[in-house]
Order: sequence, then structure tokens, then C-alpha cells
Amino acid sequence: MRIFLNGEAVGLDNPIVDADEVRILPAISGGSDELELLVGTRKGLITLRGARGAPMEVAGRAFEGIEVEYALRDPRTNTYLASVTNPYYGPRVFISDDATKGWEQTQGPVFPDDAAATVERIWTIEPGMADGVVYAGVAPAALFRSDDGGQTWDLNRGLWDRPERAEWQPGAGGMCLHSVCPWPGDADRLAVGISAAGVWLSDDGGESWRTGFAGLVPLYIPEDAREGAVALCVHDIKRSPVEPDTIFMQFHGGVYRSDDAGETWNDIGVRSGLPSDFGFPLVIDSNDSRRAFVIPLTGAEDRTTPEGKVRVYETNDKGSTWTARGQGLPQGNALLTVLRQAFCDDGRTGSDLGLYFGSTSGEVFGSIDGGANWASLARHLPPVLSVRCAL
Repeated sequence: MRIFLNGEAVGLDNPIVDADEVRILPAISGGSDELELLVGTRKGLITLRGARGAPMEVAGRAFEGIEVEYALRDPRTNTYLASVTNPYYGPRVFISDDATKGWEQTQGPVFPDDAAATVERIWTIEPGMADGVVYAGVAPAALFRSDDGGQTWDLNRGLWDRPERAEWQPGAGGMCLHSVCPWPGDADRLAVGISAAGVWLSDDGGESWRTGFAGLVPLYIPEDAREGAVALCVHDIKRSPVEPDTIFMQFHGGVYRSDDAGETWNDIGVRSGLPSDFGFPLVIDSNDSRRAFVIPLTGAEDRTTPEGKVRVYETNDKGSTWTARGQGLPQGNALLTVLRQAFCDDGRTGSDLGLYFGSTSGEVFGSIDGGANWASLARHLPPVLSVRCAL
């Protein structure tokens, strides 16, 4: 195996990150900053560590052989949380001070007896705005809240008891609440995304909820049945940290943007230059609400990169136009799939923004210059379910 750094071949003794040839991007100025990626896979959690722009090493594995849907580091406490789906004991949240060792199982999330439901999968974990508050989105579609950093969990009854629930429909991955957007400066405001039940909004900490459906067009539903449709298949929503009322959405048949905190939506997909209206993940630049990234896939049946070319599309004008970024990514016969939790940024600004994504074929790619150039960071992993930057 050969690894290239700044154009020079260097050694890398790592039995998991392997390839005949892996090209690593040249380190940027100040690139000695440490990077940690939490990679959730169908066969456990893999922690990659290294300097930005340098070869990454597998620092450790946890939950070997068990599906890890999602893992993150809570920046408020530096605590790691992971969603683990044990085939015998079911889904649980685990907590650790070090992603590579010492994980502790928490109490829940578990439905109360009167809910007559069982947690099938924990899709996402999201720190709230108030101290100690953490949210978990699960399947079947429900929201849980923890007030003690993830140790114990309570079902949000306001959303669970909505009468419209009887009309909600599962997407291909089940009926799941996969996206949670808290609001900076207002701990009572929330937006959640559900497949397939649309966007739901709350202004009172989840006591009551209303829909955020206006403008969404479900192309997969016959035209004469679209009016009033509830089974709206949202794939991902992300809120801008610097302009909180700006939310981007990857829909099942469109990319949308809301400028009024999810009340109404505008189509910014194919008509603005994307090759496909289908996809799963998206990223908003943490410091620029005009800038977002998506990874388009072909239609609902195939779900692979269009024309066998892996490309990340960038907008710098809130979706009015999109530009393909593929330098360093496979551009021939590369039929990759990137899932909704498997794309993230590192919070840097401008051309220093780091972007990272993983595929179901077990490869992790990264860019340290805002998506202009890409490189393979790890290969031959189990199918990647999630990627999050921790350092």
C-alpha cells in the first residue's frame, strides 16, 4: 500500500484502513490540528484520528460486529454518545469519555407501556440548547428527550399522540424520526424531520406541534392525490447555526429551502442545476447560511451516484445555483450510496471548511478546502451509516 502526503510517499501500518493506493490531500497551512472522525458502521464504531490533511489511522473500534447507527461528541461536555442496535437486546444509547473505550449503557430510550410500541432503531442523537438536554429520534417515528446528558430518556407525548399519526407511512428505511433541529437562543423551539410524515414544528418545548408542509410537492404521489397528503418523505433537514430561520431539506424528490423556520418551502433542486432530485444527506456551512452541500443519487430504486460519478454539489447562494465538486473523487463506474447521517463538516470557515462522507461500500472521503479537492481517508470498512467530526 502507498500513502501520499504533500506528493511524497509515506508509510502507514494500519490493517483496517487499506488500499492499493490512497491519495491524501496536501496539508493546508495550520493543518496540524487534530481531526477525529466517528464512523458508525454495520459492524461497529470506528474512530479515525490524525492531523488535518495527513493520513488517518484507526484509533480504535467499539461494539465490534454490532450496528452503530450514529455517534457524536457533545461539544458542551466532550461526552461521546452512540446509538447501538444490538440484535439481542435492541437499540440503546451508550456514553463514554473516550470513543475508543469504556462505553456505558444508558436507561433507554424505551416507550412507556401505554404507548404500545417498541423502539426499533435510534436514528439520531442531538444536543439541545439547555444544559443537559439531549434529543433522540427513533423508529417508529418518535422523539425522546433526556435532561441528564443522555442517561435517562422520556417520550415526547405531544408528538407521539398526534391524531395524524394513523396516516403516517414508513419510507424504505421504516417510519423514522431522523432529524432534530434545536434553536439557538430559544430552548423551546424545535423542528423535526420524519420519513414519511414531513416536518413538524414546536414553539413550546414539544408540548404542541404543527406541520411545516407548505410548498412541498411529493412527486411520488399521483398528482390528483397530492393535496392534503401527509405521507411526505423527508430525507434530511439541517438548520443554519448563524441564520436559524434558514433550513435546507433533502426530500424524496427535491431539494428545498425554508426562510421562515420551516413553515414554507421553496424547490431549489434540479431546476437550479442538480443532476437528480433524489439523495439522502446534506450539510450547511456552520458559518454561512448561503452555503450548503448535497450528494445527489439516482432515483428511488437505484440510489447510487449518477453516471457512476461521485460528486458533491455546492451552492453559495441558498440554492439558486449549484456547482459540482469532484476533484479526487471516483469519476467512472463508481456506484456509491451515501446515507443520510454519513456526511458532515468540521465547523471551519470559507476555503478551510472540512467536509467528510462515507459510503455503504465502506469508504470514507474528505476535503480540507471546502470541497474543492477530495481524497480517500479510509477504505474496506463495513457499510458506513454515519460520519461525524469530533475534534
